[in-house]
Amino acid sequence: MTTHCAVLGSPIAHSLSPVLHRAAYAELGLDWEYDACEVREADLPGFLDGLDSSWRGLSLTMPLKRAVVPLLDELSARAGQAGAANTVVLRGGRRVGHNTDVPGVAAALRERYDGPLRSAVVLGGGATAASVLLALGDLGCPRADLVVRDPGRAGETLAAVARHPTPPRVEVRTFAELAAAPTAMSDLFDEVDLVASTVPVTAQTPTVLAACAAATVVFEVLYDPWPTPLALAARERDQMLVGGLDLLVHQAVLQVQLMTGSLPSLDVLRAAGERALLDR
Repeated sequence: MTTHCAVLGSPIAHSLSPVLHRAAYAELGLDWEYDACEVREADLPGFLDGLDSSWRGLSLTMPLKRAVVPLLDELSARAGQAGAANTVVLRGGRRVGHNTDVPGVAAALRERYDGPLRSAVVLGGGATAASVLLALGDLGCPRADLVVRDPGRAGETLAAVARHPTPPRVEVRTFAELAAAPTAMSDLFDEVDLVASTVPVTAQTPTVLAACAAATVVFEVLYDPWPTPLALAARERDQMLVGGLDLLVHQAVLQVQLMTGSLPSLDVLRAAGERALLDR
């Protein structure tokens, strides 16, 4: 019987996860299948209930990382802290949720940048933003500003940060208030070590791009489309750039290890992802 794994989300056609996981299986000598499945939040319970014993693991992306939590039998400590699972391991009829985004963020940052992280600005307030803030806690960053469209929707992210033993002190601001007061935006971004964007390209306005110019490091979690306006601006300014593929590769290595019990090569997965992006 063939062992199955997949990435779930909506939209999902852009996902590079199949490319990375299949490259890992080839390296590890596993005759496993890994597919991409379009699954909306409302359809997730039915999808999970329909899986048979041939299924070993799932990767989860928007909008399922938080929605899956009440459908699981068990959460790892990190997934419980984040209030979100991007990985589900299926064994013995049980669903165990894990979060590889948080260590993936930390590893991607430290691979590219080993300098101080004294303050940060995080754009966006969803599950990925929570992972970034938790990773900043792991890395000892004491302060972060969270810039969101609707502060009322940042509650789950702030709750996740509060569960960290050494969390950064987080202040919530809105894009609207910063756009209305460009000087305030400039002051906010002027002395930060890191700007991390978890927002779509439509939110990367000229005002936001200009404000990010002084950051030492820019972390763009998107990899499709690439380069994003923020990534392009960071390159033009010679800022240190951490890209979405960096995050995807680091968290995928951990996912493969959880699902298969074997650790694949980071370089193999990165090369597969880079080739796939060049072909788009």
